[in-house]
Amino acid sequence: AGIAGTGSGNRVTIKDLENYLRQIESQTASDASAIRTGVADAMRRSWSRPLATIGSSVNLDPVLTDRKQRDPKPGPALYALRALALALAENPAAAAKLIGSRVLQSNTIDIGLAIEAQDGIIVPILREADKTSLADLATKYDELVALGRQRRISPEMQTGGIAAVSNFGTFGVEWGTPIPLPDQTMILGLGVGKKTPHWDDSKSEFVPVTEAQITLSFDHRSLDGGGAGRLLKRVIGLLENPAQL
Repeated sequence: AGIAGTGSGNRVTIKDLENYLRQIESQTASDASAIRTGVADAMRRSWSRPLATIGSSVNLDPVLTDRKQRDPKPGPALYALRALALALAENPAAAAKLIGSRVLQSNTIDIGLAIEAQDGIIVPILREADKTSLADLATKYDELVALGRQRRISPEMQTGGIAAVSNFGTFGVEWGTPIPLPDQTMILGLGVGKKTPHWDDSKSEFVPVTEAQITLSFDHRSLDGGGAGRLLKRVIGLLENPAQL
């Protein structure tokens, strides 16, 4: 099985076997790490749900200007996390999970932020993100990154969230469809910001705008397309008016 025959009638020849064995010998096998095994299992369970993804673009210039005035300076992903938290707080129906035939309403807006670890991705949860200032979120995020590098993120620190944020723009990626974790309803993805010409009616000319693609992948059993669209629109509105964050 798995050996392509080159002989008459696609029969497997001695030469085919020798080539196959050489390919096997050139491969190196190793046991998957606990983190990698956990990620693989989570993605398998997540993919068993009916997932959908919607996307749009967002002007990041207001965020980039706003962060210069803050100390500490939150990254765009934390702005996105805070915007998602506020949008969910305004729309409690979207902050729900479907467990079997029951809809469980989340009492707190706890959101994870994907962090690259040495051998996989970890998603620690920032609790009550709708009630936590950007400055405090930035401080907590730095603490979690440090713990992640030391492999000191406990399972309890990664459970219980309603949603997560993935900043794949860190890797220069413009657009993606991240998969929400099995116990979460949605995940917001943020792409890299790129200078794009936009028409300015007040100036009657094109002006450069730092534009990024933003996507929302969600469990379609818990949230319909209209609800997801309104949620994403609100997130974008908050990002483009960061004084509200």
